[in-house]
Amino acid sequence: MKVDVLLGLQWGDEGKGKVVDVLTPRYDVVARFQGGPNAGHTLEFEGQKYVLRSIPSGIFQGDKVNIIGNGVVLDPALFKAEAEALEASGHPLKERLHISKKAHLIMPTHRVLDAAYEAAKGDAKVGTTGKGIGPTYTDKISRNGIRVGDILGDFDAIYAKAKARHEEILKSMNFEYDITEIEKEWMAGIEYLRQFPLVDSEHEINDLLKAEKSVLCEGAQGTMLDIDFGSYPFVTSSNTVCAGACSGLGVAPNKIGNVYGIMKAYCTRVGSGPFPTELFDETGDKLCTLGHEFGSVTGRKRRCGWIDLVALKYSIMINGVTHLIMMKSDVLDTFETIKACVAYRINGVETENFPYSIEGEVEPIYAELPGWQCDMTKMTSENEFPEEFNNYISFLEEELEVPIKIVSVGPDRDQTIERYND
Repeated sequence: MKVDVLLGLQWGDEGKGKVVDVLTPRYDVVARFQGGPNAGHTLEFEGQKYVLRSIPSGIFQGDKVNIIGNGVVLDPALFKAEAEALEASGHPLKERLHISKKAHLIMPTHRVLDAAYEAAKGDAKVGTTGKGIGPTYTDKISRNGIRVGDILGDFDAIYAKAKARHEEILKSMNFEYDITEIEKEWMAGIEYLRQFPLVDSEHEINDLLKAEKSVLCEGAQGTMLDIDFGSYPFVTSSNTVCAGACSGLGVAPNKIGNVYGIMKAYCTRVGSGPFPTELFDETGDKLCTLGHEFGSVTGRKRRCGWIDLVALKYSIMINGVTHLIMMKSDVLDTFETIKACVAYRINGVETENFPYSIEGEVEPIYAELPGWQCDMTKMTSENEFPEEFNNYISFLEEELEVPIKIVSVGPDRDQTIERYND
């Protein structure tokens, strides 16, 4: 048995949560493999809206096993608030959710360090969510982190040592802070974590595969935010690509099956960093308004632009994508003309390859297609798609050389259409 991987192909916010929720009935297990509470996955069904930050998006589907893998960084206080809210809404967690002992913990001082480092960068700041993700991964790589499994031992001593090291750094930066209240909530979160099954997730997942159980690996953020292959340094601190499922769950490369790549019918980005197709005009504002483009965790307004096929081809190559899923198609319903970036012009030279850096003058070269100008939100089958929309799909499939298997025409679970175009 092999695992399937689902991940974002752009700068995050592609709609991964909804798709995991839709696909989960086909799987026995959903496992989150990287990221932390900086990534919000939004799901809407039965008139309710949920935002998941650390908990896998398969948690709503019956008795499925959900696993938080070793590649995830976990804030106990935020996890407790998220989990208790779900339980209050009628979704039992303790018998469904397993947490890797090897997942690293985000400390209160990690959040302070995040703020201090951003402040020190001034105008060059990355635009982090301030959740302490970067400093936690830094401690992990420098072998100074603390892990979920540590709460089963002499945790007070382990925590005190890590906290003291952070305090020395903050003292040297002359950064003022007070974590008294945050630390109380954090310690309550530690006690709450102890109520969940804390597991050796790499053994659990591989044992499940041996038992012929189907596993869906859920990624966070997007490929263009990957620490190695994204628009560095304006990236996240983990590997958001398909290979991250191997290192973030303990799955061998030869155990990877289908790779579902999620993209919007246009493109967005949150925070700082280059964005070649960004629109600074009424069209960009219209995309933002119609798409309700505000971060599910931060509430920050997302930058909007036309779809970027140069970046998408690169993402597809890096991830070995086998199936494409296009989200928010309905946001383009009223546009007379749809544009798609097919190449960049850099220093007068045209290229279809994603370059080492996209900072500076990168001119997008666009193809233009007629819009469909009709309401797609009530459609339930691809047989109802207007000709212009089918042409847009065909154009994208030809350019990207991967079939678009699922199309979303609205935020609800039911507004999801599978295409049978083999």
